[in-house]
Amino acid sequence: MGLPAFQPEPTEYVSPENYLRLEGEATEKHEYFEGEIRAMAGANYAHNLVCMNLGGEIRNQLRGRSCSVVGSDQRLQILSGNAYVYPDLTLVCGLPQFNETRKPETLLNPTLLVEVLSASTANTDRGEKFRYYRQIPSLRQYLMLDSLSIHAELHTLDELSRWVLTETRDLAAVLDLSSIACKVPLTEAYQELSGL
Repeated sequence: MGLPAFQPEPTEYVSPENYLRLEGEATEKHEYFEGEIRAMAGANYAHNLVCMNLGGEIRNQLRGRSCSVVGSDQRLQILSGNAYVYPDLTLVCGLPQFNETRKPETLLNPTLLVEVLSASTANTDRGEKFRYYRQIPSLRQYLMLDSLSIHAELHTLDELSRWVLTETRDLAAVLDLSSIACKVPLTEAYQELSGL
């Protein structure tokens, strides 16, 4: 008879209220998924550069319009408080809505979300996070950019409420961010990155 299979320690359930209280006191960011708190790993140089390149290009195109772009310190609520996450970039068109009234910190109504993929986050960003993101009524597009190679995956909600994937590895491609009326050359997102 072999050894019993390893059984991880059960994770103690944490309520959304306790998560928000703990997160308000924390010095590092944590995401929350239906009772489980997960520490966020730091990002590498390539990841940060892709985020800043894309965010800067989008911000330039949005000047004078009623859309805004914010970075990875913006917390987002999903599923009426059953999940809280920090996307790499969040775009909101129109008036941002928050779940707090006195000290707004948790956004409710993104239009476009962006995740920059790394080896440690790619599976979660493509799977679990996208499953949560699809439940946000205001969300119209979800963009994933690989930080290790030229690769863009853009999911767009069509008029029949289907998520349609447009994927490219062509550095000459232009991303059609129709939800915010922007067209972003992929070269802008990957500029200054050598070896890709």
